Amino acid sequence: MKDNGSAKRVIRKEDLTFFQKAYITEIAKGLRLTVGKIFKPKFTHNYPDEPWPFQPSFRGRPVLVEEDGVERCVACGLCSRVCPSLAIEVQASETELEKERYPIRFEINMIRCIFCGFCEEVCPEEAIVMSDEYLVAYYQPKDAIYGKDKLLMSTERLAKRLEFLRENR
Repeated sequence: MKDNGSAKRVIRKEDLTFFQKAYITEIAKGLRLTVGKIFKPKFTHNYPDEPWPFQPSFRGRPVLVEEDGVERCVACGLCSRVCPSLAIEVQASETELEKERYPIRFEINMIRCIFCGFCEEVCPEEAIVMSDEYLVAYYQPKDAIYGKDKLLMSTERLAKRLEFLRENR
C-alpha cells in the first residue's frame, strides 16, 4: 500500500460545549444531589446500645458448630487446606463416639483470617460456619489465635445461618 501523505483527521460526532468543557453541568448535578440530601430526614443508629441487624448471608467471624454438647467437626482438614490465608490449623484424634474422629486442636488465627467463607463452603458436616459476630479485638497477637474455647457456638445461636446455608446450597 502506498501512503500518499494524506493523514486522516478524526472528527468527533459531538463537539463539547463550553459548559461541558468546564464541567459546570457536572458540578451543578453534584450540588443538586447534595442539597437534596440535606433536606431529607436524618437516620441515626445508636450503635453500641442497639446492635445492627444483619442478614443471614452476612459473613462474620468463623465459628465451630456445637450440637448437644459435642462439636460437629470430624477433623477432615478440608477447611485448613482450602483456606487461602492459611489461618486454620486442625489436629485430629480418635474418639469412642459414633463418629470416628474429632479435632483435639482446632485453631483459627484471626489476624490472618480474611472472612472469605471458603471453610464454610467446603465443610461436609456444616461444622464451621460464618457467624454474625464481627467484633474481633485483641491487644496482643497471641490473643488473636482462637481455640475451640472461643470458637464453639451452639446450633440454637446459629439457627438463622444454618437455615440460610441449607436453603442456598
